[in-house]
Amino acid sequence: MCDLLNSDHLCTESAEAACDILSQLVNCTIKTLGLISTARPSFMDVSQSHFVSALTVVFVNSKSLSSIKIDDTPVDDPSLKVLVANNSDTLKLLKMSSCPHVSPAGILCVADQCHGLRELALNYHLLSDELLLALSSEKHVHLEHLRIDVVSENLGQTQFHTIKRSSWEALVRHSPKVNIVMYFFLYEEEFEPFFCEETPVTHLYFGRTVSKEMLGRIGLNCPRLVELVVCANGLEPLDEELIRIAERCKSLTAIGLGECEVTCSGFVEFVKMCGGRLTQLSIMEEVLIPDSSYNMEQIHSEVSKHLGRMWFPDMMPTW
Repeated sequence: MCDLLNSDHLCTESAEAACDILSQLVNCTIKTLGLISTARPSFMDVSQSHFVSALTVVFVNSKSLSSIKIDDTPVDDPSLKVLVANNSDTLKLLKMSSCPHVSPAGILCVADQCHGLRELALNYHLLSDELLLALSSEKHVHLEHLRIDVVSENLGQTQFHTIKRSSWEALVRHSPKVNIVMYFFLYEEEFEPFFCEETPVTHLYFGRTVSKEMLGRIGLNCPRLVELVVCANGLEPLDEELIRIAERCKSLTAIGLGECEVTCSGFVEFVKMCGGRLTQLSIMEEVLIPDSSYNMEQIHSEVSKHLGRMWFPDMMPTW
């Protein structure tokens, strides 16, 4: 195992020192490699050639790498080809979100050759129909976990493509138990390409405001959904959207709502439809709007009854 942590106040120098250490691992057989940046700037601020050269030393000499975590690094397509050439039979986990020098062709090379890959984490711009089909080939083992980060730093700067429904279906046919986890950090105007057709996502996290219309699409087109977390929605009650999700997402067991609104009656109906399968229910008290059926004193006992356990809404800290 080799975990190199870059965390001190001289973080650029620390990252360069980590590269120097990697360059010396000529006679080491490493199974797990983790490059972790807990501060900025980090590995992205060292010379790309220095970083890639050091990483290639590990890829060439290890021969039995099974787990690689290289988020936020300047790894590139040629270095991934070296990884594949030397570790294709052993690689099981590859975590490489926020690696801007990797192209869809680079990650496709990994999926095409590393048939033992069980866990993969990447940014959405690297996801393609070809990649999903490669992960679904007969030679490939069952994929267990696919994490996709959908990130936009500036509105309108990134164009998001659509993945075909047939490609998603091929993946789930091949790996029926796969967890497909999507983290969204988009602006409301950028959601158009997503969930227009059935999508087998299991865990959804929205870190920015998401519209009622988008949440309505989730209820229609995400039947495998297990967990939903919404950071913010605005000031439009989500009763219809939540009830639709309860109706159609029969595997839903966890939900969290932040800066959103739902009437107490709509919330009770949602919980009644989901029942005891809701093992995690995290709702801020400010989300719930009292109505003619329930006030804030009544809501906790009614929800607790349908959950089959004691439940209270989350309280905003007072400090």
